[in-house]
Amino acid sequence: MANFNKVLLMGNLTRDPELRYTANGAAVTGFGLAVNRKYKQGDEWKDDVCFVDITVWGKQGENCAEYLSKGRPVFVEGYLRFSSWESDGQKRNKLEVVANTVQFLGGRGDVKGGDVPVDSAPTSSEDDVPF
Repeated sequence: MANFNKVLLMGNLTRDPELRYTANGAAVTGFGLAVNRKYKQGDEWKDDVCFVDITVWGKQGENCAEYLSKGRPVFVEGYLRFSSWESDGQKRNKLEVVANTVQFLGGRGDVKGGDVPVDSAPTSSEDDVPF
């Protein structure tokens, strides 16, 4: 049986990126993404918004933290990762997208300092996650 896990999303940041470093010194950046979908229900058009947590590793994550901000449009290519943990006696779960590439969208006026080329994120192990 074959498996396939690939995600393509285009949307706007819901918050400024947060840059952190693991104990091993690897950069990891997180931000929220809002992806809008329009659909027709009867004679009426409806809007549906999906909010997704994005994680970006390495130099690409550092570039996202430096040049992106809330409201900025991006195109993200990555994969889904499910995490579960216990906090204060409560079992918690999270489904997020780990980005392989983040493409900055919009014109130069939409970003501090202009567009910057972005490399692919290096592969990381689950042990490096600082949260």
